[in-house]
Amino acid sequence: MIPFNKTHIAGKELYYIAEAVLRGDLKGDGPFTKQCHDFLQKTFDVKRALLTHSCTAALEMAALLTDIREGDEVIMPSFTFSSTANAFLMRGAKIIFCDIRPDTLNIDEAQIEQHITPRTKAIVPVHYAGVGCEMKRILEIARQYQLSVIEDAAHAINARYNGQWLGTFGDMGTFSFHETKNYSSGEGGALLVNNPEYIERAEIIREKGTNRSQFFRGEVDKYSWVDIGSSYLPSEIIAAFLRGQLDHLEEINQERLHIWQSYYQALESLENLEIVRRPVIPAGCEHNAHMFYCLLPDNETREQFINYCRSQGVYAVFHYVPLHTSPMGKKLGYSQGDLPITEEWSQRIVRLPLYCGLAQSDIDKVCEVVSGFSPENRIAPSVANF
Repeated sequence: MIPFNKTHIAGKELYYIAEAVLRGDLKGDGPFTKQCHDFLQKTFDVKRALLTHSCTAALEMAALLTDIREGDEVIMPSFTFSSTANAFLMRGAKIIFCDIRPDTLNIDEAQIEQHITPRTKAIVPVHYAGVGCEMKRILEIARQYQLSVIEDAAHAINARYNGQWLGTFGDMGTFSFHETKNYSSGEGGALLVNNPEYIERAEIIREKGTNRSQFFRGEVDKYSWVDIGSSYLPSEIIAAFLRGQLDHLEEINQERLHIWQSYYQALESLENLEIVRRPVIPAGCEHNAHMFYCLLPDNETREQFINYCRSQGVYAVFHYVPLHTSPMGKKLGYSQGDLPITEEWSQRIVRLPLYCGLAQSDIDKVCEVVSGFSPENRIAPSVANF
């Protein structure tokens, strides 16, 4: 069975871990953490990058920094991971789910404005599959209504929108270095601080509410508890592994793009027969091959496709259960039918194995298997369905 995902050692990850251990200093903000900070800031032209122990932690920091409070409203897509909502829900916010675009599966910028009320505090666009949301329009809306923008760029490191790196448009952006992401440290994340007003407080919140970072830079003569915060630092072992991955940023990117393009070409014939719809990459978007997905005509055909792939040794999977239809979403007052595009597309999506180290023979096998799919009792979908 070709697995959906597999850990990949790109270079010196284990060497760097050994170096950190032998140095005898494994707490956060050691040399490897600082190297990762410098790399992210220089590579992605961001004012301040701070490693965290997860993207969830970075989102929680963003909620604290934007002073989200009880009753504030935060607009985001429902087609995302629970962390996107939890970070703001834990601060007492009311989550306002917005439907997605049928082409990119990103938040539909044309529907955001209708959800804005006097209590709206922030917009959280999620760059699904590493394809950029329409940030130009989202930022225009945010400026008009004086809202914060926090980019959930968990999928989107090393991807661009109109030539600018995703994660650097809003007041803040967040990256994920989870095992399933393009660049991994098993668990891990980063907060990108683009608005200079948040930099000093971000360091304090990340360091348990203390001004410890300023103390180590010699800016204060002692450090103390000065604000709310938590322990959001990763250990040096996490940072050392990540440093090894970042050393090979472009090599990893190119390898993933090769796999993605192979799948895209293999599914062309099925798209021409209206059996699948391949990913849509709008003009101006440079994706990072975070995942390869396709859309089937309906849930029944999706299940046939997944079962067929697995029977042929290819572990294909579906993706998110929309947050608004989940048990927690129902507790928040949402129900089936509230977001029709999100609900329909979530029932039709399939993701294929995509990870560095996938042998060319396995890539060829996946292509052969998916291109040979023929649904039972096929009824050609209408163009409108795609």
